[in-house]
Amino acid sequence: MNVDELIKCALEEDIGTGDITTDAILPRDETCRAVIICRDEGIISGIDVARKVFCALDGKVAFKPLVKDGEKASRNQEIARLDGSAKAILNGERVALNFLQKMSGIATYTALFVKKCGKATLIDTRKTDPCMRELEKYAVTCGGGKNHRFGLYDMVLVKDNHIKAAGSVAEALRRAKHAGGAKVEIEVESLKEVNEAMPFGCDIIMLDNMSVDDIRKSVELIGGRAKIEVSGGITLENVREAARSGVDFISVGVITHSSGWLDMSLKIL
Repeated sequence: MNVDELIKCALEEDIGTGDITTDAILPRDETCRAVIICRDEGIISGIDVARKVFCALDGKVAFKPLVKDGEKASRNQEIARLDGSAKAILNGERVALNFLQKMSGIATYTALFVKKCGKATLIDTRKTDPCMRELEKYAVTCGGGKNHRFGLYDMVLVKDNHIKAAGSVAEALRRAKHAGGAKVEIEVESLKEVNEAMPFGCDIIMLDNMSVDDIRKSVELIGGRAKIEVSGGITLENVREAARSGVDFISVGVITHSSGWLDMSLKIL
């Protein structure tokens, strides 16, 4: 689902057959000015999505961003101003803020991890809300992270269940060669599995839920013959130690599925 379709669905969900409160109180041609305020300090993401929400309701609403995506906002800072139909602004208020708050929360949480990653690259996962992946992965980039695969179709990632179904690491990788030249990554859980994967020339070896000691041993064992990703149980408390082990990538699911929202509000002036 693209962004425009997502916005359309979100507006239909919220407005339904009509905003009975606004329709009862305000004349159809009433205009107003409003401001969006960021109540928390954090990294902004979703400004253009918010603009699209109001434009979908009334293309004449003037939406002026006061910050850009990826920029830091201070507490109680104005981040956008609106001018136009009061009905459109009130109809779109909650949907626009929901997108902005969620995406900015992801960007802000991502930035905290990135700050501790040193030379390692922080990447996201597919642990995203259904139909929100495009926006959530975009928010990760606003926070300084990078995107891993978008879906099941853009690279080979041999996971534990593939290995279990195939019977072994070696057999799973032998079969993965038929993927038509796509980049190949394999998830391993032990030094034994690292050794099994090495002869197959994988592009990336993911060390899943391994101890820091075993991660360091794996880095030495792989010796630069493949990129190394570490995943599983990564938190703000241990991400620095994981990064110092010499890996190339650190994948973190919590930046999208447990980030929280940045508090924001819309106020009519």
